[in-house]
Amino acid sequence: MPHMIFVEPDGTERRVDAPVGLSVLEIAHKHGIDLEGACEGSLACATCHVIVDPSWAPKLAEPTEDEEDMLDLAFGLEKTSRLGCQIVMTDALDGLTVRLPRKS
Repeated sequence: MPHMIFVEPDGTERRVDAPVGLSVLEIAHKHGIDLEGACEGSLACATCHVIVDPSWAPKLAEPTEDEEDMLDLAFGLEKTSRLGCQIVMTDALDGLTVRLPRKS
């Protein structure tokens, strides 16, 4: 099974199993990682904002216009910011690393 790494705002890394077909948001919830996802993955908020490790960003599909619009609402936006609900795990993403932004 693929895995991924969540980097907490304090720098703590959490390596977790990441089942193929689940979104980064779903994987976070499965492992008790503090990633809100207020709209439950319906692309109606930016509370599942993550910052993709720069080495992984080119391996992801480009964000849709709707995702980019929602990202404009995210706090602490960075060049590789994405919404966790829009990144779906595949075997090719084994080892994906994302950082959780600071809340304020």
